Amino acid sequence: MKHIFRFLVFLFLLPLTILKAEQQEQELTGIIISYDQCNEQSNPVRNAFDGNINTYFNSCPDVIGNWIGLDLGEKHIITKVAYCPRLDNDYRHRLRLGIFEGANNPDFGDAIPLFIIPGLTERELTQQVINCSRAFRYVRFVFPTPQESGKSSYMAELKFYGYKGSGDDSQLPCITNLPTISIHTVNNEDITSKEIYVKGIVSVISADGKSIYTDSLDIRGRGNNSWTHPKKPYRMKLYNKASLLGCPAKEKNWTLINNYGDKTLMRNFVGFDISKKMELPYTSVGVPVNVFLNGDFKGCYQMSDQVEVADKRVEVEKMKTTDIAEPNLSGGYLLEIDAYASGEPCWFTSNPNGMPVTIKYPKDDEIVLGQKEYIEQHFNKMVSAVNAQNYKDGTNGFRKYIDTRSFLARFLAVELIGNTDSYWSVYMYKKRNDDKFYSSPIWDMDLGFENDWRTYPINNNPNWLTMSTGSVVNGIRDMLNRMFSDEALMQEMKDIYSYYRNKNILSSESLLQVVDYYAAELEQSQQLNFTRWPIMNQKIHENPVIHGSYKAEVDNVRNYLTGRIAWMDNKLNYVRSSADLSLMQTVKVWSADGKLYIDSNNQPVLVEVFDMMGKQVVSEQVTGKRTIALNKGVYIVCTDGKKIKVAI
Repeated sequence: MKHIFRFLVFLFLLPLTILKAEQQEQELTGIIISYDQCNEQSNPVRNAFDGNINTYFNSCPDVIGNWIGLDLGEKHIITKVAYCPRLDNDYRHRLRLGIFEGANNPDFGDAIPLFIIPGLTERELTQQVINCSRAFRYVRFVFPTPQESGKSSYMAELKFYGYKGSGDDSQLPCITNLPTISIHTVNNEDITSKEIYVKGIVSVISADGKSIYTDSLDIRGRGNNSWTHPKKPYRMKLYNKASLLGCPAKEKNWTLINNYGDKTLMRNFVGFDISKKMELPYTSVGVPVNVFLNGDFKGCYQMSDQVEVADKRVEVEKMKTTDIAEPNLSGGYLLEIDAYASGEPCWFTSNPNGMPVTIKYPKDDEIVLGQKEYIEQHFNKMVSAVNAQNYKDGTNGFRKYIDTRSFLARFLAVELIGNTDSYWSVYMYKKRNDDKFYSSPIWDMDLGFENDWRTYPINNNPNWLTMSTGSVVNGIRDMLNRMFSDEALMQEMKDIYSYYRNKNILSSESLLQVVDYYAAELEQSQQLNFTRWPIMNQKIHENPVIHGSYKAEVDNVRNYLTGRIAWMDNKLNYVRSSADLSLMQTVKVWSADGKLYIDSNNQPVLVEVFDMMGKQVVSEQVTGKRTIALNKGVYIVCTDGKKIKVAI
């Protein structure tokens, strides 16, 4: 009976024993696969897999996309990789930013990055643990883009470790703390055009490797000046609508902004936060990400909405080609007062003022003549109203055609940001059965926050940036000067500014919190980015000063914001009201990066927070400093007998 029991236990444990044996890590072997345009026979690919670190493979110089790897024959979980540079000289830097990838298609179209060599390699076989539950049949090392002309990269030894298995997607590799966007185009075709799309596959890895979204896509270049930089911006068009990285809009069109000349990599993010604080009708989403294209690390990017008419983007009524009569003919429309309008397929010049205007929606391949004529005529009515003798009239002057709340909020936001190009490009939209144009969103703030030699130093200029040294399209400065000669409009702007200053929504404290948040968020990826693009000690684009380090670049933004708040306070004759002063002497309340901040100056106070439906979401005694995470929205904060409206 005892022997039968032992036999049954053996049968029960046998599958577990076999499984454990199969999952035991071992060095993996397979068929050597490679792509190299030189196909050097003197130092062949097999040298990288011969177990001898004194031999090496010689990768072709001045070529992008060379790689070597293994076809493992069946799927394996990769647990570790090992690599060694050529040893007979100091070639360690030539493997820096090389990428390990795993795939299940032989063309590596579905590949995801497993690891990037972050810096100088050791002059020995170096091992790296891979934390990835997905199984791969094909594995490879993609040599980094050469940063020295005529110089080859060398791999003395390359090894992959793991075990057989089907795997799952419960844990995927994280290159840094930021999400990974990995794109592979058909036949590894490079993106060289802003007009012609290239087909491919995109994988978006986020949530510390716990989430992945994969889809087919078309991808092309984008931008104007930004397209001229070595680090290119891109536009992605997914095959299926998706809310990438938890963004509000579920759409196909997304952008990857390069931020090449912005050495903080955060100016747009901070600008978007200011836009949200100012409660502009629509603020584009911005998420920092790492971008890989065909196994090449392209750097740290900003993934954003495409500025377009769509749900959770610019929300105006969509039109049909049959909408050629009122009321449908009246909207919706999305326009851009655009210095580059003449290069667009559907544009006009305003009469009067001669401002170039691109019609962004309806799209150029959908708009019909009646719609184009209507919106051009309506825009001209707006400009004519500004120039009219009765332009200050509250009913029939420019206010009939311009939503002054969004117009002024935008003006204040871009002046606070100090964006040189604020009125080089201005988005405006019109709703159906509404004569007014609304100003939103703000965009392209890489030259803001003291990053343009043409306007540096901004805070030494006593005049509004927009009205003096800023870049503007033809005719718009005349329009702005005319509007701001209306004393009532100037008072409205002062009132708006005072509201956000009084509530500490706009303050040096709240803005510096945002800067510090992004500095910490970007720290790992900025190191890789400026290894890929070693420009920190160069003047790039319109940089006025070389600050010499990432920290110094961030400090420049911090110092600018502190000074700019003081400048705007003085410019707008801002004085905090006595009621707000009495409150702030006791407790400070402000919002930043999706959180509510309380500082009671070490006095115990009851803090109650209500949403706009009147539901209480927080009630607690606070002594000192407290940070409270809240969902996006507007809240009423009650403390010390006062009420404050806060936008998160």
